[in-house]
Amino acid sequence: MVKYVIKRLLQLIPMLLVLSLIVFLMVRMIPGDPVKNMLGIDVPQEMVEIERERLGLNDPYPVQYIRFLGELLRGDLGTSIVTGNPVAEELASRYPNTLILAAGGIVVASIVGILFGILAAVFHNRFWDNFIMALSMLAVSTPSFFLALILMLVFTLHLGWLPSMGSITPQRMVLPIVTLGTQAVGFIARTTRSSMLDIISQDYIRTSRSRGIPSKVIVFSHTLKNAMIPILTAIGLRFGSLLAGSAIVETVFSIKGVGRFVVDSVSKRDYPAVQGCILVLAVTFVVVNTAVDLIYALVDPRIKYE
Repeated sequence: MVKYVIKRLLQLIPMLLVLSLIVFLMVRMIPGDPVKNMLGIDVPQEMVEIERERLGLNDPYPVQYIRFLGELLRGDLGTSIVTGNPVAEELASRYPNTLILAAGGIVVASIVGILFGILAAVFHNRFWDNFIMALSMLAVSTPSFFLALILMLVFTLHLGWLPSMGSITPQRMVLPIVTLGTQAVGFIARTTRSSMLDIISQDYIRTSRSRGIPSKVIVFSHTLKNAMIPILTAIGLRFGSLLAGSAIVETVFSIKGVGRFVVDSVSKRDYPAVQGCILVLAVTFVVVNTAVDLIYALVDPRIKYE
């Protein structure tokens, strides 16, 4: 197990290097000149060239990339062209909000999705199965911005139960978390149902029923436990999607998060900010999926890491 963990951690090094190169090149393919956006279109070209030279944007791409890697190794994500503040400081104030949204969304989605998936599998081809699958399809198909507006209209304007604006408080984060996690509920519910139906059809489940073992024990101890590997994979993948897809929710609810910062930075061609945001989100996604791989052995003892 220890050797496997070390191996997986070492595999992250080339993966992160390739990721950094992709991010570096992708950002520089964005149309437009960040310096002109910062200084204004009426600024003389001489001043634009002076500023580009100061920022190192006139250097060849290999030189810029090596400098970029060197700064990363020192923990320096660069300085925002637009705000003039270090990108690390900007992310430090925004990343916790995005992480709370993604973590809260995946927790809610996992609990509700797994419960719905269990009900659908237990009542296969009956009313509850069809009803839950219809709800899952509706949840997956509903755009986040539309659901956010509906929730604000009902719970903020009409009922007055939950705030949608203001300082970050637990009550303030309820609606964004529900909005962000709703689509994941449908995905996890469908995955849970499919995985459990595969296990329910196995011979040892029928044998357990014939021996008179209670249905609850069969469902939770035998079926769900052996169906957890695909479910964990789905949860890990959806967590990454929630991290990357939080921009719309953060914008609608006016939350100062990484997703909203990425959108603003792309529109203003702020290279360092875009690079830093994407790298932080990507590293978080890679770490979470690595943790999910390690959890496999704890959930299913049949998995042995060599």
